[in-house]
Amino acid sequence: MTERLYYHDPYCTEFDATVRRTLPGEKGTTGVVLDRTCFYPTSGGQPCDHGMLNGLPVHDVAEDGYDVVHWLHGRLESSVVHGQIDWPRRFDHMQQHTGQHILSEAFLKVLDAQTVSFHLGEDACTIDLGRPILEAAETERVEDLANQVVVEDRPITARFVAPEELASLELRKAPSVKHDIRIVEVLGFDRSPCGGTHCARAGEVGSIAVRKWERRGQETRVEFVCGWRALHDLRWKTAAVNELALAFSVKDRELPAAVMHLVQEAEENRRELRRLKNEALWSEASRLLAAAGLWNGARVVVQAFPERDPQEVRVLALQLAQQERAVALLGVGGTQARLFFARSADVAADMAALLKRTCQAFGGSGGGQPHLAQGGGLPGDKLAAALEWADASLRSA
Repeated sequence: MTERLYYHDPYCTEFDATVRRTLPGEKGTTGVVLDRTCFYPTSGGQPCDHGMLNGLPVHDVAEDGYDVVHWLHGRLESSVVHGQIDWPRRFDHMQQHTGQHILSEAFLKVLDAQTVSFHLGEDACTIDLGRPILEAAETERVEDLANQVVVEDRPITARFVAPEELASLELRKAPSVKHDIRIVEVLGFDRSPCGGTHCARAGEVGSIAVRKWERRGQETRVEFVCGWRALHDLRWKTAAVNELALAFSVKDRELPAAVMHLVQEAEENRRELRRLKNEALWSEASRLLAAAGLWNGARVVVQAFPERDPQEVRVLALQLAQQERAVALLGVGGTQARLFFARSADVAADMAALLKRTCQAFGGSGGGQPHLAQGGGLPGDKLAAALEWADASLRSA
């Protein structure tokens, strides 16, 4: 099996090895199994390392039983290789994964909330807690405890143990394997089984910051960042806060109140706009009815709109249909036309059947109910002809 050098020293960035076997891949890629490697394969919620083998980029690393497969773009020309991992990526993963151990134990100690899963993403990490509700004040207490461990710079060790030792170790969670059980310990704080790469001391993790959380069924998903990610996250958020505070002419701590005031003002404006639009539509409906032709004692409005919001035209059709003895045959042009047919309750006409016949005649489709139907798909330049056809069809029925 492949000797995994990162178990002995997660800070090792370069190594020499011998090719044991190769695997064919897709689109010019090759899988390489070495006798030893520093490359961590994707597992346990932690993404794989990237880097180079003899100058060829390693874009993926995966487990194949006890072996580690390195996936390359191209083919190696030698059976002896020199490998180099992408150290910034590795150290970032070490910070995030170690921070997760500390944060998960902090949630357990403060809230008795067990971590049921972990994911290390490109921008942020998440843990799922086995509880449905999480309050802001509780999260702050957890965050404080986690960062206190970082400030104390506690030593972190990793070792393989025999199965018979497990009962005496007081682990945060049970191991998922029966053999080759590796225990990572944050001295005096957390002890849990894990095969990932971790920092040697808690201080290297840097700040641990919870960004947000959301309920997912009976669990809560917590998003967090550690170390350099936490600094970068703070940096852009600080810049955004300062820029917005300047735009609102307020202090940064006054920004939430200023934004909420703007939100409330915008909602009031939207309500007023909707009211004014409804008044305008009522006025428009009255004008259209005044100029409408008659059919069996009903006023029939036939109107094509070359360019207009279809939803607004639909509302107009409904408003027309609220009048006594009224029929609305309305359409909106464009690349493909939209039709809206409606009639008041005191008119005996089937709008769904009329719309279906019209669409069939002009290459569209649609449907609805006897009092309201809508459709589309017919050519925009056929809109006026389609409405004239519908009006004629209504009158001949």
